[in-house]
Amino acid sequence: AVRAPRPSHPSPRFVPQVPGAEGRPRAAAGRPVDEEVSSDSEPESPSLGRRRREAAEEEVDETPQEKKLRLAKLYLEQLRQYGESRPALGAGAPAGRPPLLPQLEQKGRLQRLVAKDVQPPDPTSIRVLRGHQLPVTCLVISPDDRFIFSASKDGSLIKWEVESGKRLCVVPGGKKGTEERHMGHASHVLCMAISSDGKYLATGDRNKLIMIWDTVTCKRLHIFTGHRDAVSGLSFRKGTHQLYSASHDRCVKVWNVAENAYVETLFGHQDVVTGLDSLSRECCVTAGGRDGTVRLWKIPEESQLVFYGHQGSIDCIQLINEEHMVSGADDGSVALWGLTKKKPLALARQAHGMQDAQGLQQPYWISAVAALRNSDLLATGSHSASVKLWKCGEGFRKLEPLWDIPLVGFVNSLKFSAAGDFLVAGIGQEHRLGRWWRVKEAKNSICIIPLKQRAAAPSSEAPDSS
Repeated sequence: AVRAPRPSHPSPRFVPQVPGAEGRPRAAAGRPVDEEVSSDSEPESPSLGRRRREAAEEEVDETPQEKKLRLAKLYLEQLRQYGESRPALGAGAPAGRPPLLPQLEQKGRLQRLVAKDVQPPDPTSIRVLRGHQLPVTCLVISPDDRFIFSASKDGSLIKWEVESGKRLCVVPGGKKGTEERHMGHASHVLCMAISSDGKYLATGDRNKLIMIWDTVTCKRLHIFTGHRDAVSGLSFRKGTHQLYSASHDRCVKVWNVAENAYVETLFGHQDVVTGLDSLSRECCVTAGGRDGTVRLWKIPEESQLVFYGHQGSIDCIQLINEEHMVSGADDGSVALWGLTKKKPLALARQAHGMQDAQGLQQPYWISAVAALRNSDLLATGSHSASVKLWKCGEGFRKLEPLWDIPLVGFVNSLKFSAAGDFLVAGIGQEHRLGRWWRVKEAKNSICIIPLKQRAAAPSSEAPDSS
């Protein structure tokens, strides 16, 4: 594999747009003094020139506090207009976005308050898609919410159409050792990720391989080798083709998919890494299994932050926004984290209740977590016969249970659609990472759960107070 240099992009700086400043003509360099002036660019009147000079002087005299106040008012006005133009949850994205919203998203300050308006899902409206022979282990939804990709312990990969529920493409699993001749995986597929432009799909298996696929044709493009144990977590950095991978070999690797190149390896976890996620910043978060830590890896700085809070093995993790994340563990707890605090901001113990296993009372393991990006809505899965929806309290300091959605089996993967109008669960008779229990009555399947919202509130977005 070719080692590609890591791009060092300067952090983007946001220059506030002052109304009226755009479109101002710039003086052309080297214009002759006697150049002919066209009729549509008459010399400005003295009064207009004086007004412009006064406006410029006022701008110079503005104090930092006044500038902050002006920008805050500008942002609130943009947010009000955006809220009015934004359709109800699930009706599609708005045509335009205020210039400041991406900046707030980047800082983790934008929070869509949708949880309070989500209605209890109707169990009869849940669509069940069958296709995998063995437990479904992972799934992703395409950025446009039209397709679902899922994989299983049988090594197969399926592309589904959301609207019709049809299988558009099936890549069957093969026998061990046939990876070069056979197109698909030859062992359990444990994780997958899709690039934010929907071009590439990455899948990782127990046989230490990462495969890159064309999402349109389902053709395999490349195989990355380098991990020394099962690949258990994958995520593309948003807006790029940089791929992060986590493995049971305790390390995190960085790849450039567009160049088919390996970039670097990061070390730190003391046990198998069970999950990984990333957004648009050049960093990723990982769950470290029985080492009891969640870690934030800062790629350019080559540093890491370590978080403690769960008592058991941390098996799943997802970022809510650029500043907050949620994780689940086999001690039955769900934790909300801020990336600036080493301890959880909120912790729900025994989130899915208790089970009686061989005469011993123990919590239901949390096997999957999902967050509707930049919102206050979460979902968690176990094998407790239900998926739970949660609301994040103000400042992400509280976890409030909302609704239970009946689903029998191990919930090995959960994903919200980008629009938030449906939730997809990957169900199996066994846990994604092992065979500790078997739920015989469960069906190895994909479940699409529609999410309906009550009449939208006037203000559906708000800056986070934390």
